[in-house]
Amino acid sequence: MEQLAAASNNRRFALDCYRRFLQMFGDVVLGMDKDVYENIIKEVKDKKGIDNDALLRTDDLQSIVSQFKSLVTIPDDPWIQLEMAIEAIFKSWNSPRARKYRDIHNINDDMGTAVVLQSMVYGNMNSISGSGVVFTRNPSTGDKEMYGEYLWLAEGEDVVSGMRTPVKLDFLQLKQPTVYDTLVHSLNILESHFKDTQDVEFTVENGILYILQTRTAKRSAPAAVNMAVSMVQEKLITEREAILRLDPKQMDALLHPMVTSKALL
Repeated sequence: MEQLAAASNNRRFALDCYRRFLQMFGDVVLGMDKDVYENIIKEVKDKKGIDNDALLRTDDLQSIVSQFKSLVTIPDDPWIQLEMAIEAIFKSWNSPRARKYRDIHNINDDMGTAVVLQSMVYGNMNSISGSGVVFTRNPSTGDKEMYGEYLWLAEGEDVVSGMRTPVKLDFLQLKQPTVYDTLVHSLNILESHFKDTQDVEFTVENGILYILQTRTAKRSAPAAVNMAVSMVQEKLITEREAILRLDPKQMDALLHPMVTSKALL
């Protein structure tokens, strides 16, 4: 942590990275209750009268780190930490949640899982850093429009966990137009390459965009039909590919009466 603080000349950033490591390692690897960590953070924020992690100061994070370290002992050797983390991921394949997911989606238990090691980029580095998720098309309607969210001074976990409220991508366009334009260009390349709607995670570190991962996006039944038809019209896929891409279960859902999205409930 001290080396990162010295290299970045930003002690707050280094402390924030360290508290994230302690929290995630304790949760994922050691099986600690994540609420224990969140309660400590909440208590510090309540004392300061703030409701956003990004507003925590250096001394606040130092206090949080000290309390986190008192909860459980984590080896200092990074190689031991790495081995423990890899083992935890492999073990997660047989967790009740993972087994249930495979049952629902008809995934074979014998496939196994994998671990990917990669260098970090930091969306929590400074005020021109952040993380977000974006679909290349609207997953609810299928319309050809970017659909996503972004968080300033945050890592990807902050976006997907729901602990902080993200903003629309319009704010990224307003604050960092060059980054936004690069993101749009990257999304166009990814969708053209994979020939399907993509669900993309990205990070901006010190004003530079990094695409972390992309995968085929999940979508509603109406969106699936809309996307398939649009992509045929755009000559991105053939009619045969469009038909084979549609899930029979989703098509069955379309045959039943539905409440219109414009209805007042």
